Amino acid sequence: MQGKFNPLQIYINPPDIQFGMPGDTIVLYVIVSNQGDKSAVIDLYFAFDEEFQNLTGWSTSPRESLALDPGQNSNEVIFEIQIAPDAFVGTYDYTLVVDSPLHYPQDTPISFPNKIKVLQKEQTAIRLNDPTFFIRPNTNPNKQLIFNFSEPLQVEVIVDNRSPRVDRFRLTCPDLDDDWFTINYPATGFEGQGLVSDVTALELNPGNQGQIFLKFHPPADTLAGNYSPTIRLYSENSPDLVLLDLVYIQIPTNYRLDIELNTILAQVSRSLGKYELSLVNRGNIVRELILSLKNRDEEELYTYTFEPTEVRLLPSRSAIANLMVKPRPWWRRPWFGTGLTVNFQVDIKDQHSLPLPNTFPQGTLVWKPRPWWQFLLLILAILGLLAGIGFIIWRILNPEPLRLASFDATNSRITEGDEVALNWKIQQYKQLQKLIIATKGSQSIEPITYDFSNGIPESLGKGAADRIPPCQVQEKQELICSNVKTGVKTRGNYTFELQAVYRKKIQLFSNKEQLVSKTTQVEIAEKPIAQVIDFKADKTQYTKGQNILLNWTIERPLLLGQIQIIGSGDDGISYSEPIIYKFNEGNITDPKLQKLCTQQNQQLQCKNIPLAASKAGNFAFEIKAFPNNGSQKIDVKKTESKIAILPKPFKIVSFTINNSEQPNVVLNEGTTATLNWRVEGENIQVKLLPYGNDVSAVGSIKLPVNLAFPLQIALQVNDISGKQQSQQRGFAITVLKKVEPTPTPSTTPLPNTLPPSNPFKSPFP
Repeated sequence: MQGKFNPLQIYINPPDIQFGMPGDTIVLYVIVSNQGDKSAVIDLYFAFDEEFQNLTGWSTSPRESLALDPGQNSNEVIFEIQIAPDAFVGTYDYTLVVDSPLHYPQDTPISFPNKIKVLQKEQTAIRLNDPTFFIRPNTNPNKQLIFNFSEPLQVEVIVDNRSPRVDRFRLTCPDLDDDWFTINYPATGFEGQGLVSDVTALELNPGNQGQIFLKFHPPADTLAGNYSPTIRLYSENSPDLVLLDLVYIQIPTNYRLDIELNTILAQVSRSLGKYELSLVNRGNIVRELILSLKNRDEEELYTYTFEPTEVRLLPSRSAIANLMVKPRPWWRRPWFGTGLTVNFQVDIKDQHSLPLPNTFPQGTLVWKPRPWWQFLLLILAILGLLAGIGFIIWRILNPEPLRLASFDATNSRITEGDEVALNWKIQQYKQLQKLIIATKGSQSIEPITYDFSNGIPESLGKGAADRIPPCQVQEKQELICSNVKTGVKTRGNYTFELQAVYRKKIQLFSNKEQLVSKTTQVEIAEKPIAQVIDFKADKTQYTKGQNILLNWTIERPLLLGQIQIIGSGDDGISYSEPIIYKFNEGNITDPKLQKLCTQQNQQLQCKNIPLAASKAGNFAFEIKAFPNNGSQKIDVKKTESKIAILPKPFKIVSFTINNSEQPNVVLNEGTTATLNWRVEGENIQVKLLPYGNDVSAVGSIKLPVNLAFPLQIALQVNDISGKQQSQQRGFAITVLKKVEPTPTPSTTPLPNTLPPSNPFKSPFP
């Protein structure tokens, strides 16, 4: 039968499925030929669903209108389809519609269904001769295949061999385990004899199409949800070619949950009812359940315990929860009959509000009646009640006497200056007549008496000077007094006695005053002070002008007010004014001392504290630590040995004879020798030898030169303290005799009347 002639001929390029990646532009070329006998206006537009609209972002279809005469062909009409950059991988359907409602209404509209396949970015760009494939039925995120566990889900993979050679194709699902899918390659007739059942690939001639069957059968414990496994096609001729596509599969949710309550012990007398709750997740979602019981009786006569109370079940998994039911209250246990029946029902809640079965298991617990011997206990209880009533009547007639429950000090050991405070507790205080606090210790202290004849004294109650009264009344006539001052602050050991004097209100047996007492001891210790545990200098001998470096360690520096350093010589004269370093709550106020001291483990360690050595002699130094807490005690420590301060070394600066320092000097008889000297030093003795006289440190003298002039003259310097070696500098002298003219001989000899001269006679008066 010959087909109906259509006056409009449509040519589409490309005529079949088109491929692109997110962000690509797909181009469709259309040519229309008017083969009819009249001119016509022809409209071209697209028909598409919501998925295709999301793919392209079109709100309305692009349109083109053509006016063609009979036998006229249109120019090439170009449609550009922009794939959204965030488009999901998948196959999307659209239809190109050619319509001429005014001129060819009986022959139009003409529909041309087609597809756009969005590829993964990892896929190789498809060239003209590259093989292609698409999946039927096509899927995308908004058009998923629904899986039913009762039968496998099968899709067809249509392979198009566009290459000029025979090619073999193999399919894989790299995202899935092997138990998820099965691939069937239909026989094409090229496999050879006897190999039909072992087909492992699809073999296609050039230009041919073929199909591969892919069946999905996920395991029964697969979770419900949306899955998009990747399908990859391998070409034997082009092994590096990456051909990918996605299949969008939805596994519907199955909420089936099997619940069963098994009874282990349902009739109890003293023990607990025991049950097991069995839970089996037959669905394909994770269940998180909270277990509880619901009462089926008018009164809830039980308590229960689930172990565990919360259960998490994966698909195809089971769990058992132990249930313990305890009947209550105890007085509801029956005395006779078959026992008390307690009815309950398991109540289960899903933490995510997922559907649960309409009915839950029910259980019953029977509480057996009491044994006969409990009647005896009931009789004994009645007798005990009567005895209790009798005791109450007796107590009303004979009230409980006053009792001194406790008596102690707020602190049994305090520091001097703090005041002793006492605490006591008296039961039945309304019987109290007076309280006496007697004190025994190192000083005589008058007893303190509080009169309770008219109630609590003002000094202990609301009239106390403190904001909070020392004494408070508690229930059952109990008087509690805390932190009651005694005025005792002096150091020593004390014993405090609290005497409570009371009189019975109902004088059935005696009207004598009663007395109860308790004692407590308190030690008032001496105030702690800062203590010097080490004080020394870095060495025992210095030279005047140097710095004496002192080191000390003081314990409890927070109690330190100031430090004094004092020195004294062998003669008892003070070395200098006391050196004082002040402290503020243990902190050093002197910036120089701060750099040389450290505090660690409640110790102040100061090292290399300089003290100028300003006097020569032997000195003893001591350090005094003054407290800051009012204590009169001062801790003192001396250096273990005295410190010797030597005078500065002396020296002979110059010693000349006639302005010469040459050690050998020649003098002429009858001339004058001038001696000059200069010595530097302290506490020294200067002598001119051989005369032996003491001279000043700087001086000059003129001596006549004669035959009695000494052959050696020296300047000697001695240290008066004897701690430095003597120094001496001198000259060796030669005296040349003066040549006298020969006198005329006299006839009469002159007598020798001059006494012999002393060559070592001192030239000093």
